[in-house]
Amino acid sequence: MPVQQKKLIFCTAGVLSFACALGTAAAIGTQLWVRGTILCTTGALLVNATGPELHKFIGEIQYGLFSGQRVRQCGLGGRPFQFSFFPDLLKIIPASIHVSVILFCTVLIVFALVGAGFFMFNAFGSPYETLHGPVGLYLWSFIACSCGCLIMILFSSEVKIHHLSEKIANFKEGTFTFKTHSEQFANSFWTILVCSLVHFLNALLIRFAGFEFPFSKPKDSGTTTGAVDLMY
Repeated sequence: MPVQQKKLIFCTAGVLSFACALGTAAAIGTQLWVRGTILCTTGALLVNATGPELHKFIGEIQYGLFSGQRVRQCGLGGRPFQFSFFPDLLKIIPASIHVSVILFCTVLIVFALVGAGFFMFNAFGSPYETLHGPVGLYLWSFIACSCGCLIMILFSSEVKIHHLSEKIANFKEGTFTFKTHSEQFANSFWTILVCSLVHFLNALLIRFAGFEFPFSKPKDSGTTTGAVDLMY
């Protein structure tokens, strides 16, 4: 492949990695990881609410990695409540999983920036033979992609398996009991998915530029040479 095309591919991969780093950093600070609705089961059972009446007991909830908000509905109108994971909810959430998600987000940002820098270095500089060259680019892309996958797996398990929304909804609620009515992952969560796919795409771009995947077996040149010698 011509040098100019390789430079273009490396520049494209570098820009994508840098965009992923910015997107992940922005996603960490938002409350748009999970959106859902919560049902006040205690109030609904007290008045035996059904059908349209049930909507008077359905509130809203949304949260991110550090904070969020909920609107409780128990038949008397919405009551907004702001909360923070640290230190308010630290005792009721799976803290180890939650901290791991934040840690892997930080690692994802770091290696996305490192990958972007080395992509640009390989495009406009003279790459070294080891970590600065194609093997290093595969390494940075693989680590960033793996971190993105771990973030999604850990956060999904925290929300779905450990019922994070219900724990947040019932925080400091002594009389009323809330149950998750619906929940879905929001924009920031899907941003992590897109970043993981982008880093996987970067690895394909490196391969498209003409560099073999690491640890691939080279062709046996000795056998080919021997066959040519026999022909003559």
